[in-house]
Amino acid sequence: MLQVNSLTKKFDSSIVVDHESFTLEPGEILGLIGQNGAGKTTTFRMILGFLKPDTGQVCMNGKRIGPNDFNNIGYLPEERSLYPKMKIQDQIIYFARLHGMKTSEIKQSMFEWFDQLQVKGNLNGVVKDLSKGNQQKIQLITTLIHKPKLIILDEPFSGLDPVNAGLLQDRIIALRDQGSSIIYSSHDMANVAAISDKLLMLKHGKTVLSGTLAAIQNSFGRTKLFIESNLSAEELLAFKGVTHIVKRHHQYELTLASPEIGETIFNAATKNGYIPEFRQTTPSLTEIFKTKVGVEDA
Repeated sequence: MLQVNSLTKKFDSSIVVDHESFTLEPGEILGLIGQNGAGKTTTFRMILGFLKPDTGQVCMNGKRIGPNDFNNIGYLPEERSLYPKMKIQDQIIYFARLHGMKTSEIKQSMFEWFDQLQVKGNLNGVVKDLSKGNQQKIQLITTLIHKPKLIILDEPFSGLDPVNAGLLQDRIIALRDQGSSIIYSSHDMANVAAISDKLLMLKHGKTVLSGTLAAIQNSFGRTKLFIESNLSAEELLAFKGVTHIVKRHHQYELTLASPEIGETIFNAATKNGYIPEFRQTTPSLTEIFKTKVGVEDA
């Protein structure tokens, strides 16, 4: 289990991470989200020991994390670190051996990873000749090939199209199911919502939301309403508590000040009987993100 206890980090007079705490159990995925400069990468660097926190500590299984834990950690930095003129096979072997794997074991596993991530490239080719997406896949293989117990991924979906992002999602879920603890950052809220067991949202280094996606969404209430009826946009806006409305073909999407307003609208819309659609839900993670960190940062 990873335990992050009250981490704080300052650079000069600026507090980048402010008393951040969370736990991550084996077989859990934590999505760490926030605007640029929120403290996500600094958090990763403190967990890995690249930066020393001003206060707080990081523990694995009840003990302060240290060099003996590093072979059980896989880290994908946001800034990629492959050698562009080195053969792909040699590069994977090099990084895997740093984590204690044998060459014969690495070669067998390489083919499995190439197949699972559908890498388009020759193992004897060089990294610079690959597309950006396939370079990203090679970087991921070097991060994950030793089957780490703790996996830290800083913007892992960067440079991947939707198909390849889906392949990576599948591998992350498979590693979680095998017992790995995974923490990752992403600006793609759809990816975060799809695979995260828990979320931690930072704003200017402070934790502004923490918990499961369902619990976080439920805390905002069912303030999104999708309706198709004979009511016009003007009539819908006239209801007290409707703060925003968007027309999508024959449907209206409403934002409500409180969930209770939905019942009033439903009664008015159905007074003459059947309507094609009335759906009241919690806001999406993207909408929550914009609400908590500000539209300008989303």
